[in-house]
Amino acid sequence: MIAHPGLRFTDHTVTVPLDHRDPGGETIEVFAREVVAADKPADGLPWLVFLQGGPGGKSPRPLRAEGWLARAVRSHRVLLLDQRGTGRSTPLTAGSVGDRSAKELADYLRLFRADSIVADAEILRARVAGGERWDTLGQSYGGFVTMTYLSQAPSALRTCYVTGGLPGLTATADEVYAHTYPRVAAKNAEYYRDFPEDVAAVRRIADHLAAEDVRLPDGDRLTAERFRLIGNGFGMSYGYAQLHWLLDEAWHGDRLSATFLHEVMALTGFVDKPLFALQEYCYGGVGGAPTRWAAAKALAERPEFAADADPLLFTGEMMYPWMFEQIAALRPFAGAADLLAEAGDWPPLYDLDRLAANEVPVVAAVYADDMYVDMKLSLETASRVGHVRTWITNEYEHDGLRTGGEAVLGRLMDMAAGLA
Repeated sequence: MIAHPGLRFTDHTVTVPLDHRDPGGETIEVFAREVVAADKPADGLPWLVFLQGGPGGKSPRPLRAEGWLARAVRSHRVLLLDQRGTGRSTPLTAGSVGDRSAKELADYLRLFRADSIVADAEILRARVAGGERWDTLGQSYGGFVTMTYLSQAPSALRTCYVTGGLPGLTATADEVYAHTYPRVAAKNAEYYRDFPEDVAAVRRIADHLAAEDVRLPDGDRLTAERFRLIGNGFGMSYGYAQLHWLLDEAWHGDRLSATFLHEVMALTGFVDKPLFALQEYCYGGVGGAPTRWAAAKALAERPEFAADADPLLFTGEMMYPWMFEQIAALRPFAGAADLLAEAGDWPPLYDLDRLAANEVPVVAAVYADDMYVDMKLSLETASRVGHVRTWITNEYEHDGLRTGGEAVLGRLMDMAAGLA
């Protein structure tokens, strides 16, 4: 057991099947960190397993009892799960995939969706939590995983908390991006209203990148389209300021500065998050249709996002085929990504009948201005799943659990207890 200010940590690693349908086949490791309040390590507290956003995001590495975790450890023993392929759970990176062919890698990647994450969690529940029913806290994509958990193993769950993550249960990738692009355009407009001087600054950089061969510290060429990926942060509380201050230090004379290039590389490199770049597979299995690079198709139909538009708009949480050519950490996945985009035989992630009959209490924060998870689709899901209560708020952006964590989780727990 490891001690940190106000907390006690215990690490757990379990070996699980890569493919849960083939328990005798290849295995991987799944890691989770148990966290309890320093003054309650022996208490018989209920479990709360944290399901991180992403896909492809590892669980937090807390330094102290603060934010949502401070609220959680007052009443729970928390399990911070590194979902398969992330953190210490047999990481999935360009360096870890070996010499698998495109077909072999695509088959491998198919096993990293929410259904496999739930099966991993069930093994942890049996081995670490003694088979006790537990609560879940699903942030963003963790809410998607929650709906799969309720579809596959509802008897494992006591109460589910969701923040910014009620997915459209029947929304195809095309439908998701039809909702998403207008919201990203609106965020761009808001950004330029806050920082009108950045209209010219962004255009100057994009024109420079189109005319010059500018290299990032890792050797990748920085293109205007890669620069525009930074808009992925616009749905967070810090997104506009982050880009503005990045532009503030962009130039050293007539050259882009080393500081700017390093930060852009870090923001758009996907070094430890190839699963995030492959995220359209989240929508595979809805309607039985291949996703076929839905975000790229939708972009081509939106002239306001054209490369010569004025002002130049940044893109959001959308992934494109060119990323797997231009970004070093994603190149090994290019062939597999194309195969996954054409796959039409995904197993469904949600059991609509079981969800309609759900009896597990679900309380969900729905962010009215969420750029990533559409409020309309979230509320439609809430109406279709049994025992769901929503708290609709415009007080927070998508990262409300991070910026107002103690209040956000406290509100949801009060709702679950009938106090709000």
